[in-house]
Amino acid sequence: MNTRIVISLIITVLLIFGCATFRSEMEGASGLEARKSVGAEPVDVLFVNRHLVQTLGLDAIPKLQNHWQIMDGYNDILLDATREFSNLRKYAAYTEFSNDMSDPKRIALKDSLMASHELRIVMEFRKEKSFAKYFLGTIGSVITLTLVPMPFSHDYHLNVDIYGIDDRLKKSYSRSARTTKWVEALLFPLYPFHTEKRKTEEIYVEFLHDVFRQIEQEGILTED
Repeated sequence: MNTRIVISLIITVLLIFGCATFRSEMEGASGLEARKSVGAEPVDVLFVNRHLVQTLGLDAIPKLQNHWQIMDGYNDILLDATREFSNLRKYAAYTEFSNDMSDPKRIALKDSLMASHELRIVMEFRKEKSFAKYFLGTIGSVITLTLVPMPFSHDYHLNVDIYGIDDRLKKSYSRSARTTKWVEALLFPLYPFHTEKRKTEEIYVEFLHDVFRQIEQEGILTED
């Protein structure tokens, strides 16, 4: 019994610490440098956030993430990205959850925010992974005690829709990127420098800054 416990602990430690995450370049990037408009009329903007997750091959549809599932620090990333805009007068952020549709207070709050802001920027983040690849990768890692490198990938997508005061769709944008976490005992020295959390944050930061930069330079927040 003690031997089994020791083996289980060894496997657990190797799975946790023998890994390193790398990321792809962002697809759909604007390629624009930061540049703000001058003299734009100030506007009020409501940022609506949707965080979806789907395990392909297991989930039939994407599911909205709960409070504790959303990436820690997301609000700070969004706040930092708003610096790309030159004409924000007043802004607020609202995050959608699946139980909102049965919560009158949440419905009233969203309606109130929509009514008090001229423009609405709806940001839908979607995180995807393959059930089959994760299942086979986990089996391979356990059988080989992580001696054989196994990749575990997540695809990240961002779709942004901008609506005017008349609820008319003004413009849409999209970005995508991927993280790949390699699990293998000998990768332990790389772990502190290539963590999954860091790479995911980098993607979210680049997504929002690049889209907001394009919105700013195309003057979408100033058009009628």
